Amino acid sequence: MATRRTYSSYNDGCASAHALDLIGERWALIVVRELILGPKRFVDIQRDIPGIGPGALSRRLQDLEDSGIVVRRSLPRPAAVTLYDLTDWGRELEAVNAALSRWAVRSPALPVEADMSPDTLVLAMRAHARPASAGEPTRRIALTLTDSRIAGQEPAGYLATVGPGGTTVSRQPLPADVDAHVEATTLAWKTLVLGGPPPGDAAITVSGDAEAVRALVAATRLEIPG
Repeated sequence: MATRRTYSSYNDGCASAHALDLIGERWALIVVRELILGPKRFVDIQRDIPGIGPGALSRRLQDLEDSGIVVRRSLPRPAAVTLYDLTDWGRELEAVNAALSRWAVRSPALPVEADMSPDTLVLAMRAHARPASAGEPTRRIALTLTDSRIAGQEPAGYLATVGPGGTTVSRQPLPADVDAHVEATTLAWKTLVLGGPPPGDAAITVSGDAEAVRALVAATRLEIPG
């Protein structure tokens, strides 16, 4: 098998060129993106990246593992399952993913009608997150997202905190003491964070403080040029 040429093999010592050697292969950064919020099984990664085959995913995971970006962990019995996770160095790529998101929203060809996985949608919210206005209270919102691309998927839970000190969204078990709870499909919630009108059906349900939900949307809305 021929050895893959790298930029350094062309006597290019640029660090950004080396970064492309590490994450520039097809699917590589997408695989990284799906692990930013936490470890996943192989089948979960493949489910969340439509279009990637098992062979391509295996190669990308092996390449990322060889590069020190991904680590493979085996949970003991009775779970007996293999998980893929980012190393501390690999997790720093969230900043790269966020910068690419903020840059790409200015593209006239942005596929605004396309759907996203729950984790990907939350990463977009994190990339564009802003603090609430001064004087606003700090609010906590439980966000439950169901992947509308794949029928029968279990919803994923996230906790959002919105206040003048900043806005955060993380994947975690949901506490009971929140100001509001939102249940939505990914397509419906994406419509809101893209600045569109709320859907007129049951694709989004809100319990608790509706103002807290409006604050979350305002603080994480993608700023797409008109």
